[in-house]
Amino acid sequence: MSGQLSLFYASDIHGSERVFRKFLNAAKFYRVQAIIFGGDLTGKAMIPFVEISPGVYEAEVSGTVQVVSDGTALAELEQFVRDTGSYPYRTTPEEMAALQSNPRLVTEIFNRAMAKTAEKWVTLADQRLRQAGIPALMMPGNDDEPEVKKILAQGDWITDAEDKVVDLNGYQVISFGWATTTPWHSPREISDTELGTRLDALAAQLDPDEPAIFNFHDPPARSGLDMAYAMTSDMKVEMAGGQPMLAPVGSTSVRRLIELVQPVLSLHGHIHESRAARKIGRTVAINPGSAYTEGLLQGVIVTINGRKVTAQQLVTG
Repeated sequence: MSGQLSLFYASDIHGSERVFRKFLNAAKFYRVQAIIFGGDLTGKAMIPFVEISPGVYEAEVSGTVQVVSDGTALAELEQFVRDTGSYPYRTTPEEMAALQSNPRLVTEIFNRAMAKTAEKWVTLADQRLRQAGIPALMMPGNDDEPEVKKILAQGDWITDAEDKVVDLNGYQVISFGWATTTPWHSPREISDTELGTRLDALAAQLDPDEPAIFNFHDPPARSGLDMAYAMTSDMKVEMAGGQPMLAPVGSTSVRRLIELVQPVLSLHGHIHESRAARKIGRTVAINPGSAYTEGLLQGVIVTINGRKVTAQQLVTG
């Protein structure tokens, strides 16, 4: 039996340790009953810290080459890299030369760094949220490697919610982190047709007599939650009158399923610049956006009572 539920939702952290820690603290800070994460947990880049002399490291961070000594300065710079969504990696000049000539080695070391960080985060989430008694539903997104799903499944407090129906205080939550194809060929992309097939199979498990919540990484098409920068064929942002152009890029399959099922709430991410809330029929659909590179946690607080959203607030912390 569903009653009142208050939750906090965020997505697209992309490896920022600072933002992830804020996400774990959000339930207590915003005084909600549960938290939901909408995918894209891990980072996209590794920053080599090359030991150019004993205890002295050189790294290019934010476009600037910096030389720091082991100790406080090095630790602070490495933490800055983690907080802005990349992985610091200490290496030697010899290994750096090998990395520059061997893309496979780069991928291997990056994946190790990514997996090690993700495992640390899952352990931290289990500890913090178990102590607080706050349920947490999480899933990987389209930019997360397949290994991330296995790592999330190792959590013994957080729930890897993807591709299943999860009960959250009497509400049925279905989650799906794959997205339709992008120009960047991310690890978890499928066609909109296949996306629709998989979402239909997932939604078929819902009890139509009980309220539902969608947690889909891809936003619905033509909803105002899917407005991304339009790209040229050579991967540059299209401009008009000196301003970047926007175009809808969401999933028609996601929109169709929302219109058909009419869940109480539909939560989305993926398009960082499309922070908004909209109504699709009776459904409240929300994309809180992402500002992870600035160390900011963008999210939304939602209160639901029965089959109605009674309060919603986009927040930044």
